Amino acid sequence: MINIAILGYGTVGSGIFEVLNTNAKSISVKVGDDINVKYVLDLRDFPGDPVEKVLVHDFDTILNDPEVAIVAEAMGGVEPAYTFAKKALESGKSFCTSNKELVAKHGAQLLAMAKERNLNFLFEASVGGGIPVIRPFNESLTPEQIVEVSGILNGTTNYILTKMTCEGLDFDSVLKDAQDKGYAERNPEADVEGYDACRKIAILSSLAFGKQVDFEDIKTEGITKITDIDIMYAKSMGKVIKLIGNAKKDDNGSVSAMVAPFIIGSDSPLFFVNDVFNAIAVTGNTLDTVMFYGKGAGKLPTASAVVADIIDEAKHLNDNIKVVWDEEKLELKKADDMTSRFFVRLSGDDAKIKDNVKAAFGEVETVECSQVSGEYAFITGCISEKDFETAISSFPNYINRIRVK
Repeated sequence: MINIAILGYGTVGSGIFEVLNTNAKSISVKVGDDINVKYVLDLRDFPGDPVEKVLVHDFDTILNDPEVAIVAEAMGGVEPAYTFAKKALESGKSFCTSNKELVAKHGAQLLAMAKERNLNFLFEASVGGGIPVIRPFNESLTPEQIVEVSGILNGTTNYILTKMTCEGLDFDSVLKDAQDKGYAERNPEADVEGYDACRKIAILSSLAFGKQVDFEDIKTEGITKITDIDIMYAKSMGKVIKLIGNAKKDDNGSVSAMVAPFIIGSDSPLFFVNDVFNAIAVTGNTLDTVMFYGKGAGKLPTASAVVADIIDEAKHLNDNIKVVWDEEKLELKKADDMTSRFFVRLSGDDAKIKDNVKAAFGEVETVECSQVSGEYAFITGCISEKDFETAISSFPNYINRIRVK
């Protein structure tokens, strides 16, 4: 019998407990031994819940029990999760987590600690919920040199943009709808400002390129400035707007990373990913592009991914699973030097405006939308972020811009 502990009995923690109990027999067959939840840590009490029998309120109870081989964390936040992870590894217990904040901030260090002690630190559920994407980086994709990772990494923002596109609603109305349905928090800042997706692309790019990518270094924009009129323009072009996290290695070896709304066409594998679904496209130098798709959040999908890590760690007791993610920091290309095409909206549509646009941006592609009047919209050629900001600063009639992928 292999004893484990679960930290946190909220949505994901209770899901882990449920999955382990519901699928106990099949899990035992796959592990070759029984998995026993000896402890669940939470500050609250749960009268009448089956968890009562194993509920504890003090982490030291778990830490000081030599019978506990694996600790699964589902509390969220950097602290006390980071302290608990360090102490668990120091005491000879493998650790797994669904906590993207913890992994993005301290993943490389905790992996190094686990390797040094012949233990494991796994985090499949930290990106994409129940979508198996972390493990393929360490298994199926190991022959590849990854050149790009690009994904819809946040279900809340994808739901909002999908609803705006399909029903022609404005951002504020759809956000309220998402909150009413439980897809968005009462304080949705982490989702709509892109912070959640930023931490996830930091994790994926660290795995893709083998070194620490600090999420603070990633240029990040959310969807709060996207309007129903922007959506109309995108639809007129046969395209959609998606919040995308992207990390890419150039031919010279430099890596750029960004989270921002992009206008994409049907030639992109992310074009058809709608509602609360997530998708991650990974491009290798010989494999070309593969995509991982599914529900990126939710109690049982996320819990299932954590249980997959528990099973993996149970099958590799005292045997470290190699994960390539060094603590050495990867210096990203400066945001000013990153290049893109830009969709731009200006108020007014007279000949002088068009002449000024040509003088500032050169030849551009004019975008027509029958539902919008009194504006001039266009798509630039590929230019740097810095050059775009310099050029657009001379236009007092500037309304908005969205990158075009």
